[in-house]
Amino acid sequence: MQQQMPPEQFDLAGMVADLNALLRLKTTVTGIKMFARVEDMEAIPKIRRPSAIHTTDQIISMASRLGWTVGITGDDLVGAQCRAVIGLGPQDEKWLAGENYVGVWHGTLEDARKRQEALDVVPYGQYQAMAVSPLTSGRLNPPDICLVYATPGQMIILINGLQYVGYKKFEWGVVGETACADSWGRALKSGEPSLSLPCFAERRYGGVPDEEMLMALPPAYLAKAIAGMKQLAKNGLRYPIAPYGIQADVRAGMGVSYGKK
Repeated sequence: MQQQMPPEQFDLAGMVADLNALLRLKTTVTGIKMFARVEDMEAIPKIRRPSAIHTTDQIISMASRLGWTVGITGDDLVGAQCRAVIGLGPQDEKWLAGENYVGVWHGTLEDARKRQEALDVVPYGQYQAMAVSPLTSGRLNPPDICLVYATPGQMIILINGLQYVGYKKFEWGVVGETACADSWGRALKSGEPSLSLPCFAERRYGGVPDEEMLMALPPAYLAKAIAGMKQLAKNGLRYPIAPYGIQADVRAGMGVSYGKK
């Protein structure tokens, strides 16, 4: 039998320190880890288990806003939508039909079904539990994905860092409501960096501020982004981006930012 290699470990506290120095983030950088067995989730040190029913948005924000380490199963979540996105509930025909959203989020049953079909979700049956925790706690090392809440200005520098070496064009979608499928759903499913505009539910129940976007990405990609941002900073391309002035002669500034060395 081939010996299974242990998962790669990361200097998560160091990564968060670098992120905060580079981007001056206001919100705690958080990790998500999925578990095939509930017992493994419950074995995480100092993990909290909910005593009430919540949305996944609320569970995520207990880590990102309050600094808690929280573990859940599908039974802790309010409905089929939250469970399905993270693979803790079935993505069956009843869920796919989206009948509950007609006359609320969509004008017709066809529209509701199209939205459900557009969601990126974790396949059902692989996992029984999920845990979230601040990266600096080290309790989920390695996490499956990291969550970075940031303003658009901070986010573009993070994206530039990802593209500094090994450039690729990122193409992300917007499903509308259930935008968690654009972020943690897509990142958990694909293993790729995934950007979202947090939706009504994330802002109403998860407390995400108006100005924040969300990037979900595996820790190896986060390390890549940090390395890229450090090099960009050496090149004078850093956050905060100082306004140059809309009426100034632009040639001197452009020569520094875009000229050949």
